[in-house]
Amino acid sequence: MTKTNSLMVRYGISTLGLLVVALGVGLSIKSNLGIAPLSCIPTVLSLRFTHVSVGTFTWIFNLLFIVLQAAILRKDFKWEHVLQVLPILIFGYMVDGAIWLFDALQSPATNYVVQILLCLGAVVLTAVGIRLEVVGQGWILPADNTLYIITLRTGARFSVVKILMDVALVVITVLLALWFFGLLTGNGHTMVVREGTLIQALLTGACMHVTDPLLNRWLEPVVARARK
Repeated sequence: MTKTNSLMVRYGISTLGLLVVALGVGLSIKSNLGIAPLSCIPTVLSLRFTHVSVGTFTWIFNLLFIVLQAAILRKDFKWEHVLQVLPILIFGYMVDGAIWLFDALQSPATNYVVQILLCLGAVVLTAVGIRLEVVGQGWILPADNTLYIITLRTGARFSVVKILMDVALVVITVLLALWFFGLLTGNGHTMVVREGTLIQALLTGACMHVTDPLLNRWLEPVVARARK
């Protein structure tokens, strides 16, 4: 396989991963039971500034992670880090598309069993999407890359840094919701922080222990052929 075809396969798999994660974001919003920590801040901002979409706030929010990378890396920050702008733009549009798709299907869930099922569906989609991104070795979102950079610079465990970042994002979201709406969970109609947030934060990694081996049976031969 030519180098061009190899790149197309890798970035195709990574782009599919971004799409699946975006569907997970849309499904978590539809569950109305709380959203994954990384999407909490863009969602609560969109609820306050309704003329700006969740996807737009998503890529703006991820730009801040690139700025944080520059602050951490300083002279080691390279132009290749700036290229992370492209996948977050793509991802932002995908998130808006996913929200539009699920909004067209039905209104936010109100039955608690349905909410839990949608939330668990979001967990599975996120786990699958992350694996596609990693195996494709094409796009990497700034938030994920920032975690990697922090672990390299500090020597801390990735899982510890991830938990600390998730907690910080949820706390900031709660403070924004309290400021904007006088509520801790959202605007009273859309629930941004609830038990679904905790479910997605805790279960996504556990779900990957199940989905990763299943995906590897299909992905590894494809990627191996692409590298030849």
